[in-house]
Amino acid sequence: MNYDVAIIGGGPGGYTAANKAAASGLKTILFERNKLGGTCLNRGCIPMKSLISSAETFKKMKEAEIYGIHCSSIGYVYADILKRKNEVTDTLREGIQKSLQKNKVEIVFGEAKLLNAHHVSCEGNEYEAENIILATGSVVAKPPIEGIEFCITSDDILEGNHPLPESLVIIGGGVIGVEIADALSSLGCKITIIEMFDHLLPNLDKELGQRLAMFFKKKEIEVICSAQVRKISSEDQMKQVTYTDKKGEEQCISARQVLIVTGRKANVSLLEDAGLEINRGIVADENGRTNIPNIYVIGDARSGNIQLAHVAEAQGENVVDLLLGKEPSHDPSVIPSGIYTEPEIAAVGISEQQAKDAGISYATRKYLTGANGKSLIENSESGFVKLIVDENETIIGGQLVCMHATELIAELAIAVQKKMTISQFAEVVHPHPTISEMLWDVAK
Repeated sequence: MNYDVAIIGGGPGGYTAANKAAASGLKTILFERNKLGGTCLNRGCIPMKSLISSAETFKKMKEAEIYGIHCSSIGYVYADILKRKNEVTDTLREGIQKSLQKNKVEIVFGEAKLLNAHHVSCEGNEYEAENIILATGSVVAKPPIEGIEFCITSDDILEGNHPLPESLVIIGGGVIGVEIADALSSLGCKITIIEMFDHLLPNLDKELGQRLAMFFKKKEIEVICSAQVRKISSEDQMKQVTYTDKKGEEQCISARQVLIVTGRKANVSLLEDAGLEINRGIVADENGRTNIPNIYVIGDARSGNIQLAHVAEAQGENVVDLLLGKEPSHDPSVIPSGIYTEPEIAAVGISEQQAKDAGISYATRKYLTGANGKSLIENSESGFVKLIVDENETIIGGQLVCMHATELIAELAIAVQKKMTISQFAEVVHPHPTISEMLWDVAK
């Protein structure tokens, strides 16, 4: 065999697996059809967070008088915000390439196609490998709505350099939709969100979506839930969205632009003829093994997978562990998630509703940000910390709505993964005044 490992896809899962495999002595080749970094780096979490950072800075400057600071002539240039976003992604992409080169990973840019269990073709050349890891990621999913061609996608906002619209209808109230809504609203864009389910963030605890809707109301972001979009049309440089509301009545709303963010789907377009079992992604076991020996799948391309960069990274390293004859390094059963609105939202483990549905005997502990000194100092929106504990007082889940929630959730992830009781968690002294001491307070 020419290579020990061939990896198709240079996103977080792919480049992480490539680095670990090569650093462990395996001869490794990585194929990437576009840019290293995949969706996360080029048109996902990294450019999104750069946009959010700029928007939050502008918003904070406008509200500076709250802190006794008086500013004048506050403004922004959207092109410069996009320029900074591009600089951030370029810097990180260069770092990934240098890391791969340092570990002596062979990188081939081009569209790779899986031929069989040991062969890959790319740009007219054929490559042979003992093992193949598929990390082909995901692409934007567009629902069959009349006039969908008039919409832009998150790729257009986060990877392109589109001008900021004066008004925007966002179809989809999931993570991507609410993050874009919050950021662009802070920059002065009039936002309306249309969500099919009865609350925002339908894949998370209902209380989180309801609390976010309250924040959005204060920010004059209109939220329309339990609505079904019927068609989209365009006339005189304006877009019209026709939908039925929760009463079944037809409504119409106009905006300069319409953004469709109804999810992403596994990118398997070049894999369907290779004999792999595919069901909304490539079917695999808990270790990523597909129905074809020596072929593994990680990340967004895997059927039923949580589409998060850190999930793909962990799965990539676990597959390499298996190839090296080792036990997997990471526990895939406990996955923290974060949403970068203001305030941030984060969750890990089992939600209250999931505990109810599973028939688990549980209790909740809750602490409000209004009693936290650092939250008041920072003028943070009212939020909370909530822990879910079972009948043995073991922490089985937690949700945060507060400043820095996406940083704090890692602490709760450790508690859930290590099956800590609430008493054990309360033993750990937390610093004051901090946001993190809310975790200590709720445990005590």
